[in-house]
Amino acid sequence: MSLIEKIESKQKKDIKVNFKSGDTVKVHFKVVEGGNERIQVFEGVVIQRKGTGLTETFTVRKISFGVGVERIFPIHSPRIDKIQVVRKGKVRRAKLYYLRDLAGKAARITEIQKQQAAAKETVASAN
Repeated sequence: MSLIEKIESKQKKDIKVNFKSGDTVKVHFKVVEGGNERIQVFEGVVIQRKGTGLTETFTVRKISFGVGVERIFPIHSPRIDKIQVVRKGKVRRAKLYYLRDLAGKAARITEIQKQQAAAKETVASAN
C-alpha cells in the first residue's frame, strides 16, 4: 500500500447506504452559519454518480419554487451527516441529464416496488 492510499483510507467514511441514479435521497449535511453549526436536509433525485475512491461524488437535483436546483456532494465529505434513500427509482441510464429539460409530470421517475427491490438485492448479494 502506497503512502497516498494510506492517507486516503484514513479519510474515507464507511458508507452503508446503497443508492444509484434515479433514487430519491435525503442528504443531511452540516452548514456553518457564523459560529453555529446545524444540519440541513437536501432532498432530490440523484442524477449521477461520478468518480471512485475518495473523489467519488453524486449530484442531487430538486425543484425549489419552480426552479431546478442541483448540488454536487462528495460521498466521503466530513460535512455529510447521513444519506437516506426515500424511493428507489427505475431508470435505464447512469446519467439522468435529460431531466433538466423536463418539467412537471414528465420529469417523474417510476418507483421500484419493494418486492422487486428486495429480490434484486438478494440476487446481487448472491453473486
